[in-house]
Amino acid sequence: METNKYITVAYKLYAIEDGERDFTEEATTEHPFQFISGLGLTLEAFENQLKDLNAGDKFDFTIACTEAYGEYDEDHVIDLPKDIFLIDGKFDETRIKEGAIVPLMTAEGQHINGSVVEVKDDVVVMDMNHPLAGCDLNFVGEVVTNRPATNEELAEMARMMSGGCGCSCDSCGGGCGDHDCGDDCGCEGGCCH
Repeated sequence: METNKYITVAYKLYAIEDGERDFTEEATTEHPFQFISGLGLTLEAFENQLKDLNAGDKFDFTIACTEAYGEYDEDHVIDLPKDIFLIDGKFDETRIKEGAIVPLMTAEGQHINGSVVEVKDDVVVMDMNHPLAGCDLNFVGEVVTNRPATNEELAEMARMMSGGCGCSCDSCGGGCGDHDCGDDCGCEGGCCH
C-alpha cells in the first residue's frame, strides 16, 4: 500500500489553449499549495508528477486537457430558470451578473460552480464547464515539502471532507454545525472555529 504524502508546492500555472500560453495562478513559497496524496483531492496527473520528488526539486510539466478538466463541452452551457436565483422573492442582481462565478448544487447534492454567461428576461445562461476546460496545464515550480502524512493530518483531512469537526460530544451529536458545545468535547474551545 502506498503511503499518503503531505506535499506542498510553489508553482506558476499557465493555461495553454490553441497554442496560446496564459498565466493563470500562482502559489508562492510563503503560501504553497498543499495536499495529501492518494485521497483524490487533486488531479491524478498532477499528483503523479509530484509524489516522487523531494523538497527543493524543481519541476516543469504539462498536463493534457484530457487528463485535467477535459475538453470544453458546449452542452454544459445551460439555461437555468431565473426564479432559482430569487432571494426574498427578488432576483439577486448583485451576485448574478455576467462573468460571476456562482456556487450551485446538483440534484444529487454535489456542489459545483458555474459562470454566468448572460442574464435574460426569464433565464440565466450558465457555463458549467470548469474554467480551465479545453486547456493544457503547464506547472512550473518547486517542491517545498514532501514527507509521509501524519495520522493527525489524515484525521484532519477526513474531518474536513466529512464537513464536521470530529466532535463526539452529546450536545451537538458529533456534527457540531454552528453549535458551540464548549471546551469538554475535544474541539479546542468550541466546535468548528
